[in-house]
Amino acid sequence: MDQQKVFVKAGKEKKDRMIYLPDKCKLMLLEYLNVYRPEYWFFEGQDGGRYSVRSIQQVFHKGLPKANIDCYTTVHFLRHSYATHLLEAGVDLRQNQQALGHYSIKTTEIYTHISDVSRFRKISPIDSLELRNFDR
Repeated sequence: MDQQKVFVKAGKEKKDRMIYLPDKCKLMLLEYLNVYRPEYWFFEGQDGGRYSVRSIQQVFHKGLPKANIDCYTTVHFLRHSYATHLLEAGVDLRQNQQALGHYSIKTTEIYTHISDVSRFRKISPIDSLELRNFDR
């Protein structure tokens, strides 16, 4: 968790990559490390070792009703949501590609049609300026 980044080993399609770590998540993960003190894997199963895909899916689905989220949502949907939110926040397509670990920009471009609605919500750089009214 150095420099606001986390190394993900063998993520989607067994690819390694660095991902950005938001401040809010960093505090929660540091607390988790302090309480559980994992030996090797960041999130370890009951008997040590890495969590199985099935265990992650079960934990995820138990939390859906508490979060008032459609019970048909999948863990992989989080990845799609992340990509879409990055695009809607104005993150460059190439940076989005790197964050998702896609080899081809074509794969990342799939998300551009999802976030077409966001083009109507663009904020002009002028909106961030502190302008004052003219006094006559």
